[in-house]
Amino acid sequence: MKRLRTPLLLLAVLIIAALVIVAGILPRLHQREALRRETDYIAAPTVTAVRPARQAPAEEVVLPGNIQAFTDAAIYARTNGYLRKWYFDIGAHVKKGQLLAEIESPEVDQQLQQAREDRQTAEANLKLAQLTAARYTDLFKTDSVAKQEVDNAVQDAAAKASLLKSAQANVGRLEKMVSFEKLYVPFDGLVTARNTDMGQLIESGSAGGPTRELFHVASIDKLRVFVNVPQAYSHETKPGMKVDLTLPEMPGKRIPGTLTRTANSFDPATRTLLVEVDVVNTGGLLFPGAYTETHFKVNFRSATFLVPPTALVFRSEGLRAATVVNGNRAALVPVTLGRDFGTQVEVISGLSENSMVIENPPDSLVDGESVRVVPPTRSQKSQD
Repeated sequence: MKRLRTPLLLLAVLIIAALVIVAGILPRLHQREALRRETDYIAAPTVTAVRPARQAPAEEVVLPGNIQAFTDAAIYARTNGYLRKWYFDIGAHVKKGQLLAEIESPEVDQQLQQAREDRQTAEANLKLAQLTAARYTDLFKTDSVAKQEVDNAVQDAAAKASLLKSAQANVGRLEKMVSFEKLYVPFDGLVTARNTDMGQLIESGSAGGPTRELFHVASIDKLRVFVNVPQAYSHETKPGMKVDLTLPEMPGKRIPGTLTRTANSFDPATRTLLVEVDVVNTGGLLFPGAYTETHFKVNFRSATFLVPPTALVFRSEGLRAATVVNGNRAALVPVTLGRDFGTQVEVISGLSENSMVIENPPDSLVDGESVRVVPPTRSQKSQD
């Protein structure tokens, strides 16, 4: 009996010790697990998520455009001197070939006079050399002179002929330089800038130093409008399609234009296609350098969505929209953008009506990361 009590007593002691150990460890394990869950909850970024606003399929796309003159030229001086006189100021309508201004360049004038005198000297020397060569040739027929003297006279005449050609070329060059003293209008248009005045020193555009534009002429009877079309609409914008132009200073008025050409290549930085719209500037209502809105009539069948631009993140893989899936997991979804409305951007593909878009995702957000979704504030709701 004593032998049986001893093992039972030991077993009871072991059970009591195990219960004490378990009673001390389990609360700690529960506390550690609770601490881990709380840490994960606190570490998860707090975000607000909204549903994207659905838009009907677009029938007209409005894009910003830049108006430029159909032909545009900066007028520079081609010779040095002083401006003697100008004939047209800004806003003047000019015709091709009209005199814009005159430059006084006395040094070039004197160089031309000297070159003409040198040409006369070369002509006289050539005439004398030719007469001498002819005489020596006749004398050689009667054996009155040596063959060497005849050759010297003939070759001297040939050298004098080359010197005359050089002098004539120098005169032609300086005559061109003198002709540059007068600036002419290169095409019918409008003087849009005059950056000089009488008496000012004029530096040649080929002098090697800083050049100054004297006049600027633009043809405005027909204008070019350059528009960057998003990739989503690139195949809908083809040469020949009609495009309307509107300007903020003329509300309600539409000016017709025609898409004439495209770059047939996307800008790798913006993923947009550069297109040119030509418009006849009837009445001179449009000015080069102005901003305009271009209205393209496209047939885009699928619906689009509007999201805040802050919901977009840029990764090495491309553009992504930050969304929430399964209630607390971040998902970076590839999207295709359409138009940019400033406070909202148009998403052509990648989102659905059931998507939950994170309004302000942190820069460190990664795909699959846990997030804590909170309802948007009252100000955010009012903005939406």
